[in-house]
Amino acid sequence: MKNGTNSELQIILAVTAFPPGVRFAVQHGRDDLLPPYASTAELVSFAMTMSLGPTLPDGSFNFRGPFAQGTPADRFIYLNSGTYAGQPDSRWERRAKIKLAGIPQPLVETAAGDANCAIEGRIHGTARDGGPVCATVGPQAISWHLIKRIVPAELL
Repeated sequence: MKNGTNSELQIILAVTAFPPGVRFAVQHGRDDLLPPYASTAELVSFAMTMSLGPTLPDGSFNFRGPFAQGTPADRFIYLNSGTYAGQPDSRWERRAKIKLAGIPQPLVETAAGDANCAIEGRIHGTARDGGPVCATVGPQAISWHLIKRIVPAELL
């Protein structure tokens, strides 16, 4: 990705080991929710597209779009759970901040603008108190890796 260019970036957020019966959603803008695209008893996954604008003065990535919360210098994704995820009968009202600055630079550079690449972040969905993950998720609690879609040779 070159400085000053706009590129799209595919992000997948995968939540593992979460408390049973708790609904999760990613915040979209101020009030909307993105439901999971896949959900099993072991994994809840969200897929979203962000854009990357010109790099910031300190050289860091400029994540943009309705999933990028916070200021340009401190972007994050809100992972909502319980009532904040549209589950009115839940006893939980939580949001977790997934800091985008924690994504390794080489992954962003590789995936930006490539429709066959996504960056997946995997987080443990249960907090120490047994409820859903909340507050700022530390860099040690999330693993980021590149996912490449395999395109059949006949489509190339």
